[in-house]
Amino acid sequence: MATSELAGKHLVLGLTGGIACYKIAELTRLLTKAGATVQVAMTEAATQFITPVTMQALSGRPVYTSQWDARIANNMPHIDLSREADAIVIAPASTDFLAKLAHGMADDLLSTLCIARDCPLLVVPAMNRQMWQNPATQRNVAQLRADGVLVLGPDSGAQACGEVGDGRMLEPEATYEAIASFFQPKVLAGRRVLITAGPTFEPLDPVRGITNRSSGKMGFALARAAQQAGADVRLIAGPVALETPWGVYREDVQTAQQMHDAVMQAVADCDIFIAVAAVADWRVDHVSEHKIKKTADRKMPSFTFVENPDILAAVAKLPHAPFCVGFAAESGDLDVHGEEKRVRKNVPLLIGNLGPQTFGRDDNEVALFEAGGVTKLPRADKTTLAQTLVGEIARRLPDTSLIS
Repeated sequence: MATSELAGKHLVLGLTGGIACYKIAELTRLLTKAGATVQVAMTEAATQFITPVTMQALSGRPVYTSQWDARIANNMPHIDLSREADAIVIAPASTDFLAKLAHGMADDLLSTLCIARDCPLLVVPAMNRQMWQNPATQRNVAQLRADGVLVLGPDSGAQACGEVGDGRMLEPEATYEAIASFFQPKVLAGRRVLITAGPTFEPLDPVRGITNRSSGKMGFALARAAQQAGADVRLIAGPVALETPWGVYREDVQTAQQMHDAVMQAVADCDIFIAVAAVADWRVDHVSEHKIKKTADRKMPSFTFVENPDILAAVAKLPHAPFCVGFAAESGDLDVHGEEKRVRKNVPLLIGNLGPQTFGRDDNEVALFEAGGVTKLPRADKTTLAQTLVGEIARRLPDTSLIS
């Protein structure tokens, strides 16, 4: 998350009755940390689970619970509170409140706010599994979707009642990601994007291996940005300690050969291939079955290496190749090596950086190499940079790759 990702956005955050109200404290913190202003409105039932005082402290704004609240000059909070909002988010959204929305009921402040709105409405359901599966609830949710309401979740898992199943509210981080995604321009809507990220690990024996310092942060940030831009994203990741971006399908691999095989199996179904992973160029010809021990003379063992497949070049050579984007991490002479690698890999766009200076960092500075020349982008955090790069990639897509 970039600290300014939602800068300038004003959200009305509505709480309805349910134990999941405790999650909204953290969600409010995440939204405000990202730069959004949050105006909280609560149903009477919600105040039984978390207090308006708590929500006021976290949002930094007065909390509204009554449609008769005289703090609004014209005594019309159901009108005024939503007029400057970029969206209304109902979290948690109870079974009862979903039914109210589906049938146009307006008998309290929050339901009236939603009916009188002129901005998008997002709901985050939270309820017992049987309440969620009830045919009436499913009809109401279908009606809300048909009315243009965005339904986020629910998740599946353990519930406060002790049962397990669908109906659990999304966790605060996932809810935040869904809200942030909603506001991003959908420049890749309908596209299928395949991304590799992280290092590979080439074993020498069951204990040791050859790898590199790639953290995977840039690739994961690009997967997140592409998903937010409306793409269907498949992420093939080497060994990294990173959480899967919300809404992204992830496949874990270890070696360069495994990554190659996973890419070649998936590439036919993608429109864009972004090769961010730092793939090992070489692997040992024979992996020892047992841990290699020191010898009495302490002589260093010798290894025979064989070349790994070049994943990006292999994809670019396909008869109906997707739009290919490569990454190059160089230790020096980026302008020379970046363009040389782009030509050698035969890709339309290559993104280069000075790898040793950025591995593991949360920011980066890159240059875009293409046939028309080099474009350098200013240093930025990787979340912001990934969003910029997705926009740059979208602008360069050829008309022939448009989806009918």
